[in-house]
Amino acid sequence: MELVVARIGRAHGIKGEVTVEVRTDEPELRLGPGAVLKTEPAAAGPLTIETGRVHSGRLMLRFAGVKDRTGAEALRNILLIAEVDPAELPEEEDEYYDHQLMDLDVVLEDGTEIGRITEISHLPSQDLFIVERPDGSEVMIPFVEEIVAEIDLEEQRCVITPPPGLIDEREAVIASTRDEDPAPDADSADAADSGNDA
Repeated sequence: MELVVARIGRAHGIKGEVTVEVRTDEPELRLGPGAVLKTEPAAAGPLTIETGRVHSGRLMLRFAGVKDRTGAEALRNILLIAEVDPAELPEEEDEYYDHQLMDLDVVLEDGTEIGRITEISHLPSQDLFIVERPDGSEVMIPFVEEIVAEIDLEEQRCVITPPPGLIDEREAVIASTRDEDPAPDADSADAADSGNDA
C-alpha cells in the first residue's frame, strides 16, 4: 500500500536542498538516502533521496538531479509517497503506522461511541487523532498514554479515557486566574482621586 510520508517545503540554500514536513514516525527508514519515492502529483516523480540531514530541528533533503535553488523551489508542496507492506509492523511495541489507526472506532471505556479516526496529525510535541463525531463535527484526541487506554486492531477500536472537557466542552473545569479581591471601597477610591489632583 502507498502512504504519504512527507510534504516538501521551501528551498534551503542554493544547492538544491529542501525542508520537508515529516508525516511518518520512521523518517530514518522511509526518508533515508537511496529511498525512491513516488510523488503527488505523479508527474513530479519518482524522486530519489541523495542526502538527508537535520538542521535546526527540521529534516533537510536533497534529491538526485536537483542541483540548485530553482530546482528545489519547483518541488515545493509536493507529497512524497512510500510503498509499504500492509502487514508490516513497527519495531517498537505499542507503536502503530497511520494506516493501522485510520477508521478505528473511538469509544469510551463504557462503550459509548465517540466517532472514528479520520486523520492523524503529527505535531512536534505529540500526535493527535482527528476524530469525526456521528454528527459530523470533529474532536482532537492527543495520542498519549493518559488518554488512549487501548488500541485493539482486531476489534478495530480505540478506547479512550478523556479528561473532562476534551469531548464535551460543557464538562470543562474552568480555572480562574483572577484573585478574588473585593472591590476597593468608595472612601479609598476618593482618597486616591484627591491625591492625583495635587
